[in-house]
Amino acid sequence: MRKYIPNQHGAWAMLILPFLFGVASSAGKAIHIPLFICWLLIYLFSFPLLQGVKTGKFQRYAKPLKLYGLLLIPFVAYLVIAEPELIWFVLPLLPLFAVNLYFAKTKNERALVNDISAIIAFSLIIYPVFYVGQGESWRTATELFLLSALYFTGTALYVKTIIRERNNVRYYYVSVAYHLLVAAAGLLLFPSLFVPLLVLLLRAAILPKTGITAKRTGITEIGFSAMLYAAVLVFYF
Repeated sequence: MRKYIPNQHGAWAMLILPFLFGVASSAGKAIHIPLFICWLLIYLFSFPLLQGVKTGKFQRYAKPLKLYGLLLIPFVAYLVIAEPELIWFVLPLLPLFAVNLYFAKTKNERALVNDISAIIAFSLIIYPVFYVGQGESWRTATELFLLSALYFTGTALYVKTIIRERNNVRYYYVSVAYHLLVAAAGLLLFPSLFVPLLVLLLRAAILPKTGITAKRTGITEIGFSAMLYAAVLVFYF
């Protein structure tokens, strides 16, 4: 079963960080626990599903699909009964997941469009978390959604400069230019977070030149995600 559990550090960061942003923008409630478990199970269920679409060998992935699917049912039922309005937050996720299904079917999951689609889907969890936490400012939730989407899009570009596009000078400059624009935009959108955005810019500019390995990149991304979350808690609110 272990091989059917995704182990990409960046994916786990995308699963957790936007959820924590949602909690930070509202108030911690008991319902956040089953909501996170449901979100986690959806992620774990989607991984073998996408692999099945990619390979056409659904029988190979039948066990994890059944396991995560059966575990998911009671949590979905509970949340729908407790907060029926949560159904509306699912709707924007459907076309985004359709994009992921398409790229899995065409065996092109590494496409940047596919990455961005997944990033937006992960970041959207902020809204239902904010809603059940009875947050007061939808503007704050939206700003944190934008921060999450911008951060992880930059991460996708940066990681590609280390792995698949490590010898592509143009891709490197695109990544650095993107982070530079985000840092500049941060002066207007998130002025209190300019320092961590500057750190992310330096990361994109310097680390690809050091020969850092993919494994170390994944580990350091956990640290950068933690840095951004801590900065939001300390400087943003």
